[in-house]
Parts: sequence; C-alpha cells; structure tokens
Amino acid sequence: MKVSVVIPCRNAATTLGAQLEALCRQEWAGEWEVVVADNASTDGSRQVAESFRGRLPALRVVDASGHSGPGGSRNAGALAATGDALAFCDADDEVAPGWLAAMARALAEHELVAARYEMRKLNPPWLVTARGEHQHEGLNPYTYPPYLPHAGGGGLGVRRSLHLQSGGFDETLPALEDTDYCWRLQRAGVELSFVSEAVVHVRYRQDLSDLFRQTYRFGLYNVLIYRRYRPLGMPRLPWWLGLAKWGRLVLGVPSILWPGRRAAWLHQLAWRSGRLVGSLRYRVWGL
Repeated sequence: MKVSVVIPCRNAATTLGAQLEALCRQEWAGEWEVVVADNASTDGSRQVAESFRGRLPALRVVDASGHSGPGGSRNAGALAATGDALAFCDADDEVAPGWLAAMARALAEHELVAARYEMRKLNPPWLVTARGEHQHEGLNPYTYPPYLPHAGGGGLGVRRSLHLQSGGFDETLPALEDTDYCWRLQRAGVELSFVSEAVVHVRYRQDLSDLFRQTYRFGLYNVLIYRRYRPLGMPRLPWWLGLAKWGRLVLGVPSILWPGRRAAWLHQLAWRSGRLVGSLRYRVWGL
C-alpha cells in the first residue's frame, strides 16, 4: 500500500519547514509521497516546500488556489495524490517520530483513522490550559448536544478511494469541515478508528486576538452544522442551557484580572459569541 501525505498550505512559511523536517525523520520501509497543496500563498511557502526536493520521497507542490479553505486544499492534494491511502497533516504542526508507520499500519486495516494530538511541545502552558488537550486520549466527543465522535483534519487518514467516493471535504463550510467529514463517513457506515501510536504535535495560535477570532469562527459554524444535522438525528439543544452558560460567563468576568485565567475566559467568550451570532444568522436556537 502506498501512502500519500497531504499537507494543505496557505501562507505557512514560518512553520512549514519544521513540519517537512519532521517528515524527513520518518522511518517506514513502504512506498510514500508528500503532496503540499498550496492555496495561493504569498509569503514564500512554495519556496520552502521546494527546498525539500531530494530529501522527501516524490515531493510535489500542487496548486490548490481554485479550492476553498483547508478542506479544499486537502481535496486538491487528494486529487493529485497517487497513493492508495491519504494521511493528512497541517503545515503548522509537527508529526512525531513513528507517525507515518503507525498511520500506514492503521490504514492497512481501517478505512478511516485519526492520529493522537499532543499540545505541550509547541505551546506555552497558559495556552494549553485555555484551549485544552483535545484528541489526546481518544476521538473528540461531541457533547453539545451529544452526537457522533470526530477528529481534527490535521490528523486524519483515509483510503483514497473512500475519500473520492464521498466527495471529500465540504468546501462550502468555512470551518468545521473536518467534523462534517467524519460525521458523513460514519453515517455512511464507516468506522472512525483512533491510532494512539500516531502522534501529531499541534501548534495553537498564540496571539490572543488570533485565538479569539478562530474560536469565534468555531462557535459560529458549530451552529451551522447543528442546523444541518438536527434533521439527521442530532438532539435538540434545551433553550435554557445556553442562557445558563452565558450566565456563568458573565459571573466569570473577574477572571480577566488574572493573566493565568484571562485567556481561558476570552476563549469561552469567543465561543459563546460565535454561537450567539450563528443562532441569529442561521435562524436556529444554538446558544
């Protein structure tokens, strides 16, 4: 089985080199290639990728400018890939030693797999506390409201034939396209398997304003997928629960006085604000 490592990329020149260096350190006797799907980068990302020619097997940089977002870039990379299986990783993360071999073994047995995320290597403690350690012990549970588990797109592996048959990532979703992808495949009868031996060191955004904007988007588009999956078996959110969460957030305002707790409070404010705006925009109660 040949594995295609697909990396979506847009203006990631400051971090892409570290990810490609991590791939250079992978040890696996099987056949594999690296496909960097560049989405109209203007910061030299393409040049960074090209500098690894000769160090990575069958490295190719493909044009993903006609596709939308990271999901679209993954789709472009998957179309250009020649492997039997796809292993997705992100341009701002770093795969740990043994990641490729573990993903390849898992994909030989399963159609859809997810790597383990590790957050402490690339992030300061305050940021790990604020954002949490997701996908570290298993798949991400979806609890608001309870639904199917999911995994981040930067740690997914899938048989290429299944990816193409499913239509790939939904490029109409500006965010949460990886959650939607996992749910669509599971609803079609595909099991999502967790691969604890395949570790990805995840890099969070460290600027508070970037963190706020990203979390706001996650909250906003969580409401969109809530509206999409409500007719497909997702439970309805109780009207009072979102109001109670806003109440706790307001009571926690003094947290901003302590630097160690400020980021966590702002993270929750961004999440709740995104859900509020999403409820108004998509005309569904998703607080």
